[in-house]
Amino acid sequence: MSAVASKGKWAQGIRPRNFHWIVTDRLAVCERPGGYGANHRKVRRQEEIIWVREQGFTCVISLITAPLNLGHYDDLGVVWRHRPIPVDDVGVFELAFFKELRTLLESGERILIHAEELSDRVCGLIAGYLLWNGLIETSPSTVTVIERLTQRQLGPIGRELVAIAASLPNPPA
Repeated sequence: MSAVASKGKWAQGIRPRNFHWIVTDRLAVCERPGGYGANHRKVRRQEEIIWVREQGFTCVISLITAPLNLGHYDDLGVVWRHRPIPVDDVGVFELAFFKELRTLLESGERILIHAEELSDRVCGLIAGYLLWNGLIETSPSTVTVIERLTQRQLGPIGRELVAIAASLPNPPA
């Protein structure tokens, strides 16, 4: 019997909705633990944060505008950062966010990024990171890859975030 199995099923938590690996075992996205809007449930939030912790994520990055429920990560021993996507100066935000994310990943962190829901803004931002960081070479390829990974179409907002990322200075190799 493994150590995880000996904890019991409920001690392992439950996987957040719309969870997808972007870079296997390093970078993932999902909707906000506990759900969003009228569907948000405190018990589910706790179980999903437990799952995040038990999966070895070293940092959760919330893109939600308001700092909703971030203290619950503290309660369960999960490190978090709050990086809401602004309405204006998106290029400035993307460049700073991409540099921060690259540094975290290069230092061996295991990152989970979420917003209220797995939206165009989340998927477009992450697609933009893949393009900016040189993990995928072209914008069309990046859109195709992110659509496959997240099992959803990237709409105009997401495609605009990819286009902004394509215009940013490339990171040093």
